[in-house]
This record gives sequence, C-alpha cells and structure tokens, in this order.
Amino acid sequence: MAFDETLANRVRDIFGHDPAIGERKMFGGLAFMHGPHMCCGLIGDELMVRVGPAAYAAALAEPHVRPMDFTGRPLTGMVMVAAEGVASEAALRRWVERGVAFVGALPAKKKAASKPKARAKKVSGRALR
Repeated sequence: MAFDETLANRVRDIFGHDPAIGERKMFGGLAFMHGPHMCCGLIGDELMVRVGPAAYAAALAEPHVRPMDFTGRPLTGMVMVAAEGVASEAALRRWVERGVAFVGALPAKKKAASKPKARAKKVSGRALR
C-alpha cells in the first residue's frame, strides 16, 4: 500500500530539520522514527500515531480515530487517524506531537546482542562446518 506524499510532506514540515527524526518504509507505508522509536507513520491517506496504552482509550474517543488493526487484532497504543482528522495543520501537528511525546518518554532501546560465531566441530582432528 502506498502513502499520501502530500501528507508525508506536511508531516516533514512539522518535524523541520530535526536530526532526531528519521524515516523508514514500514507497514506498507512510511514510518517516522524519533531516535530508535516509531512515533507516527502514514498508510494511505491516514496517519498512524503511537499514543501508548495509557492514552489509547482517550485517543479512540476522538473523532476520525480508529484502532490500528492489520491482523484482526488491534495494537493497543496505536491509532489510525483518518484524513478528516488531520485536515488542518493544527490537528496534524497535535497528533504528531502526541506521538513524539509518547516515544520521547520511552527508555532507550538496548543494543541487540550480537550472536556468537558458530564454532567449528572437530571430528577426527578435522574441522567441520
């Protein structure tokens, strides 16, 4: 699924030249990363926002908002905001800032442990792989 490039540019304008923000193609759309954490993204003409479990119910109560659901099971803490819900710059900014505020409060991700190299097995004095 593609994403709305006009909406992507509007989100980019909100972030400006913030070096902490990156982009990654994800979920068949575009994700905006605040450091290592996804804060929001685009799927089609909708804005996906990471609001967190504590703010999830309140976010769902707002107009034009539905649960993020790709697999038949909603992801608690993630919502989709329809195009009508981000039509104004103020509304879009408010949603983007909610996503940034949530991930900004998350602890830093731990560095993934590297896998140890496989050791060669010795059989009859010869190394096997």
